[in-house]
Amino acid sequence: MLTIEYDGSNFSGWQRQPNARTVQGEMEKVLTKVCGAKVELNGTSRTDAGVHALGQRASFKGEYGIPTDKIMNASNNHLCGGKRLGSLIGDIRIKNLEEKPLDFHARFDSKGKKYRYVIQNGGQVNIFRRNYCYYVEAPLDIESMKDAAKYIIGTHDFACFQASGSQIRETTVRTVYDLDVYKDSDDVILEISGDGFLYNMVRIIAGTLVEVGLGKIKPDKVKLAIDSGLRQNAGHTAPAQGLYLVEVYYE
Repeated sequence: MLTIEYDGSNFSGWQRQPNARTVQGEMEKVLTKVCGAKVELNGTSRTDAGVHALGQRASFKGEYGIPTDKIMNASNNHLCGGKRLGSLIGDIRIKNLEEKPLDFHARFDSKGKKYRYVIQNGGQVNIFRRNYCYYVEAPLDIESMKDAAKYIIGTHDFACFQASGSQIRETTVRTVYDLDVYKDSDDVILEISGDGFLYNMVRIIAGTLVEVGLGKIKPDKVKLAIDSGLRQNAGHTAPAQGLYLVEVYYE
């Protein structure tokens, strides 16, 4: 099992694509070279283009000539351009690698995930942060956002927070364990954990809470949106660059 961090700015998302640079595609290319045999990764989260990860998880299996404890350093060396490790930093890094039982699967064995969404609220526009946060100039009412967040915590049918035209799911019921809203200097941070998330669910929740903070949606209307199951009753989809996959939970 791999624990991976990446800057998603220059990737077309996690999932491999034939004519685009993706995190899975880059990782498989490097691991295949290091292990001397074809590697196919199973990732836990198919993050979108521009989304970042502090703790993505992925797994692969096979018999390879290289010892497990050598794979991480050798791969990180390739991922930073083949330079001496530490002299150059790439946009993907393996943070940890460990052997698991043969039947382990990073996606199907996961029990939940935690995401963070970063909003720069006011302050000076910083061009060097444009790929790492959502800039909202008007002041946000944090207390109203916290009030609205209370309606999201728990087990609900979250169809209203699923992107329109998404793949039809067996169920859109999910459990959100926690949703914290807090200030950090000029930033408003949303941290959400749950047993699973629908396509664009976290970004739509972020966009909805921004609209609550701007006074465009009343906090109690969030409950009505959830009860309705209608996408048009929720807020906008916040941009990808503010989203970070923080952690994947197992037993």
